[in-house]
Amino acid sequence: MDDSVLKHQALGLWLQGQKHHLRGDLERAIELYTKSLGLYPTAEAYTFRGWAYSFQGRVGEAIEECKKAIAVDPTFGNPYNDIGSYLVKRGELDEAIEWLEKAKTAPRYEPRHFPYMNLGRIYAQKWMVRRAIQEFEAALKIHPGEPTCLAALGQLKGSLN
Repeated sequence: MDDSVLKHQALGLWLQGQKHHLRGDLERAIELYTKSLGLYPTAEAYTFRGWAYSFQGRVGEAIEECKKAIAVDPTFGNPYNDIGSYLVKRGELDEAIEWLEKAKTAPRYEPRHFPYMNLGRIYAQKWMVRRAIQEFEAALKIHPGEPTCLAALGQLKGSLN
């Protein structure tokens, strides 16, 4: 089979995996992501398999999956953001910043406002209020009206008074 056929089949398995994932059937989702990767490795399937692992508390494995995704396609921003958020879960805030900054500049990334929001949360936790405000405001330029950003900005700006 040629690559385009394998890639198309892999994409179908990845999409099926997403459906199971969103229903909470992580085992089936991981199985489908793994089958997809066996046919044609994609950054999406590695990233989403990592995401499923993170739901199972397998954060180290989730990070490794994201690194595999980046190796396959360094332009795909989701795994950079995901690594950053997994590091935040571990309390490794400074380490997370580098990954989130990379997500901000990745050419292929949706939802693009997420790394700004995650950085805003980090800077707020580090009591770097002005920097946190900058990140949330940048997120709002990309996704106007985003309720989490608006709420965070309200709290942060209130803390300056």
